[in-house]
Amino acid sequence: MTPAVAAAVADAHRREWAFVLAATVRVTRDLDLAEECVQDAYAKALTTWGTRGVPASPGAWLTTVAKNRALDLLRRDATMRRSLPLLLDDRIETASDETDETGGHEVADDRLRLIFTCCHPAIAPQARVALTLRLLCGLTTAEVARAFLVSEPTMAARITRAKKKIAAARIPYRLPPAEALPARIDAVLTVVHLLFTTGHTAPAGDSLVRRDLVELSLDLARMLRTLLPDDADVAGLLALILLTDARSATRVARDGRLLPLAEQDRSSWDRTAIGEGVPLVQEALRRRPPGRFVLMAAIAAVHSEAPTWDATDWSEVVALYDLLVRIWPSPVVALNRAVAVGFAAGPVRGLAELDALAAEPQLAGYGYLAASRADFLRRLGRTAEARTAYEEALLLTENALERDFLAERLARLGD
Repeated sequence: MTPAVAAAVADAHRREWAFVLAATVRVTRDLDLAEECVQDAYAKALTTWGTRGVPASPGAWLTTVAKNRALDLLRRDATMRRSLPLLLDDRIETASDETDETGGHEVADDRLRLIFTCCHPAIAPQARVALTLRLLCGLTTAEVARAFLVSEPTMAARITRAKKKIAAARIPYRLPPAEALPARIDAVLTVVHLLFTTGHTAPAGDSLVRRDLVELSLDLARMLRTLLPDDADVAGLLALILLTDARSATRVARDGRLLPLAEQDRSSWDRTAIGEGVPLVQEALRRRPPGRFVLMAAIAAVHSEAPTWDATDWSEVVALYDLLVRIWPSPVVALNRAVAVGFAAGPVRGLAELDALAAEPQLAGYGYLAASRADFLRRLGRTAEARTAYEEALLLTENALERDFLAERLARLGD
């Protein structure tokens, strides 16, 4: 296997995994079997592409191989098929009935079917999101665990239980009917949001961004907007992704350094994305009360519309976080609010807010808490304490660019 082939397979995994797995599940109606067949297809690509060359359409090649492998296994042992946990209820006999599979909607993307299957009400809320990130996005269990701030064994057990629940409940592989969408949408939006945040700042690796996950989240958000054009939270999530990703080209300097928001060239932000996102925020805010995705999008809009870092309306940002933390009391939201307070009222206030979160169990291994404390301590001239906080943040950070940024800040303290 040549490096070029290995790179092509890795790229196909990042870009095509969701399509290949979702299409294979339509054949197997079994998540574990579909995963096995898709993994076999990628393994076969490592050897076949080396001798025959990388196909013009890697995704189509992988899908064909995975489906053929699945059909071969099902034909080889007919009794196995009868014992498999079906992802289709007894009233649906074939995968060709598009009306049943799409719930009467025009959107018929297999990835949406997979998301709604994984986010069925019969599955525990946290497990819905974790399972979808694992299956739809091809994230490792360790990556999903980091997104949830839990240990890898805990996440592995959670995903396994979710799969078993799907099998036991015979959850159908299809979009729910239109009348059932509002009750199911929050879990799906949570999945897409976590997918975006994981891609926006990769938990580990040499790259700051995983463009494949960012593009997938944007694609899914647009599909959901088509499904539910009048849903404020859907509009808010799409706006949040657009406004946040609009800054992507300015987050890394030409020499590879991570650039914080204060140092980014705002003239290079994607004004087309901002022009699409801000009206979506305004539309969503008109529907009261605003949900969490709408409020997060409103915060992103404040940053997008500020001509400079110094012109940022931090008081408005804090006010929006105050609303957000009431309806979504997440430790990470509280952390972001504390940072905003520090910029609005000064580092002494910000540090006090951060220190109040020190006993929060979910933030114990969260590198951004230590990094935020280090920044405020540095601003206050408390060098020794800042050094300790930067060292702690480095121990908890696995992304290479973020580690380099923290190491540079730590070295400056020594100067």
